[in-house]
Amino acid sequence: MRKPNILIILIDDLRFDEFGAGGHPYMKTPAVDRIAREGAIFERAFHTTPICSPNRASTLTGQYASRHGIIDNVARDAASHRLPNYHLQLQRLGYETAHIGKWHMGNDGRPRPGYDYWVSFDGHGRLQDPNLNEQGRYVRHGGYITDILNGMAVDFVGRRRDRPWALFFAHKAVHPDAEQAADGTLSLVGYQPAERHRNLYAGCVFPKRPNMLSPQEVVKQKPAWAEAFELKRNERSQALLKPIHAGQQEEIRLRAAMMASVDEGIAAIFEALERTGQINDTFILFFGDNGYFFGEHALGPERRFAYEEGIRAPFIARYPRRIRAGTRVDDLVICQDIAPTVIQLAGGKPGPQVQGRSLLPLLSGARKKGAAGWRKSLLVEYWAENAMPWLVGMTYKAVRTDRHKLIRWINRGVNGELDELYDLGKDPYELNNVISRPAYRAVRERLRRELRRLVVEANGL
Repeated sequence: MRKPNILIILIDDLRFDEFGAGGHPYMKTPAVDRIAREGAIFERAFHTTPICSPNRASTLTGQYASRHGIIDNVARDAASHRLPNYHLQLQRLGYETAHIGKWHMGNDGRPRPGYDYWVSFDGHGRLQDPNLNEQGRYVRHGGYITDILNGMAVDFVGRRRDRPWALFFAHKAVHPDAEQAADGTLSLVGYQPAERHRNLYAGCVFPKRPNMLSPQEVVKQKPAWAEAFELKRNERSQALLKPIHAGQQEEIRLRAAMMASVDEGIAAIFEALERTGQINDTFILFFGDNGYFFGEHALGPERRFAYEEGIRAPFIARYPRRIRAGTRVDDLVICQDIAPTVIQLAGGKPGPQVQGRSLLPLLSGARKKGAAGWRKSLLVEYWAENAMPWLVGMTYKAVRTDRHKLIRWINRGVNGELDELYDLGKDPYELNNVISRPAYRAVRERLRRELRRLVVEANGL
């Protein structure tokens, strides 16, 4: 059988329900929805360190951040040149490899090992008139970055060639323009849709979810947040939040409008694949690099945290030769599963350093739902960093199972008294912290043991 082409499409900051087929109430994304309709939706896919740099490194290596070492958005440029990136193995398996778009593991946009073709930019780049690094040389482009990157991706997939290709296509959208210093400190400039989409969703309203609460209400169940919410009120913090309309309907509308350009590009990629006869020989996977909050738990751009809106991923895949149209997968999957999946599709075998698992058994129909052999839990880990001045000492480790979630605050409390436990079966919006309820004592202790096991495993010990 011919080795498939591999197209991975990554959207920056896109949360699990921010596309049409994902359940967004007004956003129209017909091309993205086609991937889901003609392929599979992974209904419970997760980020394990839900911020840009660590999660991108976890995707490319198949490793937890504890192991690959990119633990935050600090400019770890040298380390990101040395990642055991799965594209290195794809090259050895005969693939032409490419990266187009945002790298953001360090502020260095120069080519990384593992790629035959490279287009990226320093740091967060610019939404308008970007300076792109093309094969090691910086070139200034005029126009909107999403449109420019779309054109480059269409050109790459449409070329005639005699060997399979693998493209990692990483959009800057839907992230606002931003400046991130080498130490990880951040300033936000604002969301900018393409001019033609600026008023696309004017007046549309995203319905209020039950967990969109005030800080005063949230801290009753989540006392670890008391200091952060107090610091968030100060002038410095508010100055960071104001340009993005944090927590307002306008923020949600602007992000939806930015996705319109992304969707146009995916439609053009489909057309190029169909025109060149590659459409059914290409594995396409679409996902995000972390979640986002629209006011749930009184949070906004603090997407680093282990509540469902922060860690759930949009995650859909199309490949008719292995995936039946309309497939829905509700097993627990993580971004580390992408690397071993594409290596296996390419005819290789993931090395022992890869901590994710190939998704192909979930797609083949050979495994029954709930059967033994798949993960029953996953680790989420975060290290406090400098990006937002109100997030001081918010390091945590969390474990999520089929039904429960335990969040262990490392720098909060003395003996776990500020930790959080949720029964997701009864409380999907994580409103009721049951950590101290006698009825959950056995669950709490079991999850603490499981968390210790996962932390050791994530470190590769």
